[in-house]
Amino acid sequence: MSIPLLICDDSNMARKQVARSLPDGWDVDISFATNGKEGIEAIKAGKGDVLLLDLNMPLMDGYQVLETIVKEDLNTMVIVISGDIQPEAHQRVTSLGALDFIQKPVNKTKLTEILSAYGIFTQYDNEEKPLPIVIEKAPVAHVELAPLTHPAATVSVNKEVLTEDFFLDPELRDCYQEIANVAMGQAGDLLARLLDVFVVLPIPNVNLIEVSELSMALSDVEEQESTSGICQGFIGAGISGEALLILNDSSFKDVASLMNYKYEVDESTELELLMDLANVLIGACLNGVSAQLDMPFSQGHPVVLGQHKKISELIATNSKKWKRTLAIEISYSIEDYSIKCDLLLLFTEESMRTLNNKISYLLD
Repeated sequence: MSIPLLICDDSNMARKQVARSLPDGWDVDISFATNGKEGIEAIKAGKGDVLLLDLNMPLMDGYQVLETIVKEDLNTMVIVISGDIQPEAHQRVTSLGALDFIQKPVNKTKLTEILSAYGIFTQYDNEEKPLPIVIEKAPVAHVELAPLTHPAATVSVNKEVLTEDFFLDPELRDCYQEIANVAMGQAGDLLARLLDVFVVLPIPNVNLIEVSELSMALSDVEEQESTSGICQGFIGAGISGEALLILNDSSFKDVASLMNYKYEVDESTELELLMDLANVLIGACLNGVSAQLDMPFSQGHPVVLGQHKKISELIATNSKKWKRTLAIEISYSIEDYSIKCDLLLLFTEESMRTLNNKISYLLD
């Protein structure tokens, strides 16, 4: 009898990767959920005796799903598959009843080993012919694409990211978001281990925008707040861009405490703290992206955008030679501390063709 198995992840790319990573010949009926709320409904409908669960999702995240499963005593065996690889994340999900934790991108051998270790999957005898896998199609997730310059623009249906209407193809946008999610988790893990904290990770925000709209893209930074920023260029084979780290000035005191600095309100100390934070987050995030694309990046020297300025003033000092950019925004915060910083990865228009070609291999 087929085992009802549910893959719950907001990324279509991630759901496909997990489905392809299931053990060969496993007799399962696969269902998909695009967020935690859908996941709970599917479990209640009997579609999730086994649940492969992401953590960072809209509407209801993975932690809330686990809490609901415990509270409502739902019958399912949960394995978490997430880009959030902090030790604290692992501890939290297992304390909430998850059997185990696998980091993204999922490894087929590792997944099979864990399923076998808990007796969920048993290898077929060589003489036994495996039953076919029956895949239940999930409803297509709706992706809200806000118009940028032309309100009446329509979504491009081809594989070109750049269009005259300034839209990002939904499938490609999903891929960029999932790549950023994995890279974000690796950078967050490094920061969490360095500071001995829990880093709250968001869903990355991906948009194709005019460079002149960069300050508006930083949705989590209040315009009235004073900020400081670092910019660092990067380049690979056919790809180039810049990484921007913007830190709210109100964060400096807590950052200094966690990094064991004797905090003094002067620009040189704050600049040193900003540089240290940028080295950790920019370097780890770019390494995470380059590893997934199988393309190394060379990084330039960091440049100070400014200190104690409004976000619009920081961005204004960072004038670009290109008109439009693929902007990936990640807003990091640290639990129990007033620390908030935004990391922007900005890719040039000329980089899009190479990025698309790389991503096409991930979709195949």
